[in-house]
Amino acid sequence: MNEQVNQDLAENVALKPKKGRSQEEKIGRIKYNQVLLKQIKGQNKQILAELRWIRRGLKKAGFSDYDEPTVEGFALKDQVDLEILQKVWEAGDAGVFPKDVAAWVNKLGAYGLKYYDVSRRIVRMNKRLHFETGELLFEKRGHKWALTSFAFEVWEETEKDISSKGQLKRGEVNGEKQEAT
Repeated sequence: MNEQVNQDLAENVALKPKKGRSQEEKIGRIKYNQVLLKQIKGQNKQILAELRWIRRGLKKAGFSDYDEPTVEGFALKDQVDLEILQKVWEAGDAGVFPKDVAAWVNKLGAYGLKYYDVSRRIVRMNKRLHFETGELLFEKRGHKWALTSFAFEVWEETEKDISSKGQLKRGEVNGEKQEAT
């Protein structure tokens, strides 16, 4: 009988689950939420990288054709970027000096841009577009900036038609309708 009691006690101890603390309780709720957020951001970056890889693969296969809103969404962040693109577009194949672009943009609004601000914004636009599509929007011609052939293809214009048209078709920047101020 004594052996039976010992066996029963051993079974009861084994059946009792030991309650452990959750990860949230161990490190705190705020830090646990930060860890989860970091994991989700990492997964999001991986998904975006795979999407870029797919986009570039489709481009190499000849199935990808970029339109104006897509390129504007990748490269342009605000109204100033759109105005810079407009001025370089109007200059056409020859290109335009950054100081001329800065003066023109400053006439449209009180932005206070200098020539180096224009060059820095152009480089950023190129960097953002190259990161997403592998293409460049602007290129340097001497000390001037001009649009690349990719940009002319996107807006379905040839470099010769620019002088006759002279106006870039204005669209939306990042899904929002932009107005000149």
